[in-house]
Amino acid sequence: MRCIAPALALFLAACAREPQREPQREPASKRPSILLVTLDTTRADAIGPGAKGIETPVFNDLAGRGRLFRQAYASVPETLPSHASMLTGLYPAGHGVRENGRTLVSGHPLVSELLRQRGYRTAAFVSAFVLARRFGLSRGFDTYDDDLVKGRAERSAAETTDRVLAFLAGAPRGPLFLWVHYYDAHHPYEPREPFRARYAKNPYLGEVAAMDEQLGRLLPAFERYGDRWTAVAIAGDHGEGLGEHGESQHGNLLYQSTMRVPLLLWGAEIRQGVDDTPVSTRRVFHTILDWAGLETASSLRDPLHEVVLGEAMKPFLSYGWQPQTMAVEGSTKAIVAGRTEVYDVLADAGETRDLAATAELSRAVRNALKDYPTPAPIAAPARSLSADEQKKLASLGYVSAGAAPVVRPDAPRPADKVKLFETLERASALFVAERYAEVIPLLERIRAEDPENLDAALRLGTAHSALGQRRQADAAFERAAAIAPQSPDVRVYRALHLARGDAWRDALPLLERVVAESPERLPALEALAGLREREGRTADAILLRRRVYSLREPSALELLRLGQLAMSQQQTPLALESFEKARGLQGKGFANDLELGVLYLAARRYEEARDALERVTPAQSDYPMALFKRAQVSVLLSEPDRAQRIKLARDRADATTRELIRRERLFLEQ
Repeated sequence: MRCIAPALALFLAACAREPQREPQREPASKRPSILLVTLDTTRADAIGPGAKGIETPVFNDLAGRGRLFRQAYASVPETLPSHASMLTGLYPAGHGVRENGRTLVSGHPLVSELLRQRGYRTAAFVSAFVLARRFGLSRGFDTYDDDLVKGRAERSAAETTDRVLAFLAGAPRGPLFLWVHYYDAHHPYEPREPFRARYAKNPYLGEVAAMDEQLGRLLPAFERYGDRWTAVAIAGDHGEGLGEHGESQHGNLLYQSTMRVPLLLWGAEIRQGVDDTPVSTRRVFHTILDWAGLETASSLRDPLHEVVLGEAMKPFLSYGWQPQTMAVEGSTKAIVAGRTEVYDVLADAGETRDLAATAELSRAVRNALKDYPTPAPIAAPARSLSADEQKKLASLGYVSAGAAPVVRPDAPRPADKVKLFETLERASALFVAERYAEVIPLLERIRAEDPENLDAALRLGTAHSALGQRRQADAAFERAAAIAPQSPDVRVYRALHLARGDAWRDALPLLERVVAESPERLPALEALAGLREREGRTADAILLRRRVYSLREPSALELLRLGQLAMSQQQTPLALESFEKARGLQGKGFANDLELGVLYLAARRYEEARDALERVTPAQSDYPMALFKRAQVSVLLSEPDRAQRIKLARDRADATTRELIRRERLFLEQ
């Protein structure tokens, strides 16, 4: 198990023994418009001319006219990191996004940025929250449509295609790079009719067939837009286990069911036919640059014979199990996870015969596997997400662990723990949904099977704590501390437990230490902010809340609370900003116009104060105060009806406003 320095890791992941890129060449006189379609969760054997039990006529027709790669491999069996590889040309170890819920940093240029710099218009339409703009893939896109119906975390291929066709109908002509992402084949499999009835015995294939139908709407529209001077790439981001090797979905293992994906090129100077060269989908990046006239090195128009790599680090990052890396050369595939497995994937597509005892791996394969960087265990990605965002990911089946794992020298192989996968995924989803009574038996089962699983121990303690079961919570946190005595995660979870009860002051030194060591650790910052309020240290609480909201987007309720705290400290600009943002989020449901009006008045923005105060209705309990403040604004604006407004405030006064009105000097001369 190796941890490589970031700079070296990036170099190794970007190169992986590939040749130096050629110098940029000038673009052709007429550059094609380029379409990238990514099919989420689509196995290579579920679509195309060789697929059994399914009809995909649109994909089949394009495959007959273009080039189909029968040995194309995803870089990782998860949606966000796989797409990051296709858009950057880097393996996950290079771009740093090794599981869903993380954010691609700006230091890695996207193909959209490079094309826009050379005059392309750029647009993307994604179908699931896991690819929302907040995860970093929107850079370089003039249009990035991740607009999902409120409360939903995904949309159908038909809905996405509708939006794309409307966009194309109004887009000005010229070179366009368009990325369209379809998500239908992801679990749960619930195809619409007629595919539901047609594929009643295999609804997964029904979802794939539904996406093929939408390709039939999308491709002709794109050809018309580009005046038939177009280039098209269609690629799967990863496959689906469907029970093979004990994996029902994806993300945990590196077998063909989840790593071999469809890849099809058609259009500008693409030779027709079938190619059995093993290729990585990260080469989509280089191929798009080639089409755009930016460079030709590593393009799939002339694929390299190279060692193709892949990884599945979720079990390592979440539970401290063995890291997993694969390498494919020719028909030979090697998987390293504690020990090495070797398969001939052409002769044994199901990977049922492990040839490790007799196979001789090439030096290139051995070096690639040895040099591929294993990530250092890092804290969980969910810390930078709001609770609502965590629930959206959970609804898609994507929930990462809540704590950095303890890396064990005798760590289990993920392939040996397949019976736990379903329990782990179910427990994670229940925990995020705060269904603590239901999750406790699952967490106990996980701990029985994997006693050193730190994440399970901490979540078990948290669940008992939330249910008021303090003795059981204390015991769970003691077990967690024994597993990882120096873990900051243990301090955070234990502090959150203490903060719930009468001993909340005991949580303060734990949280202060964590925040000092990790200034961006959101759960600790949030908890410490709440305790500072309980201490009466409001100014400190405000500073902590502002730091939290610089790391993630606050909810409307959080903005309202920040505004109220800022008002109490007479921090008018901050209070105004907070209430204005909350109103923008809540719309007609915003019920704090009195506070907003008072703040505008304090800032001498009298017209805006007038408008805010007039939105307070008689049904609201603070209506008398709103009338009083509105009368003040009326005098300051010299409105002709100011006397009537003062009278109305007097007539509708309550015990509080009656005395304020009597003493108000602005009213004396009116």
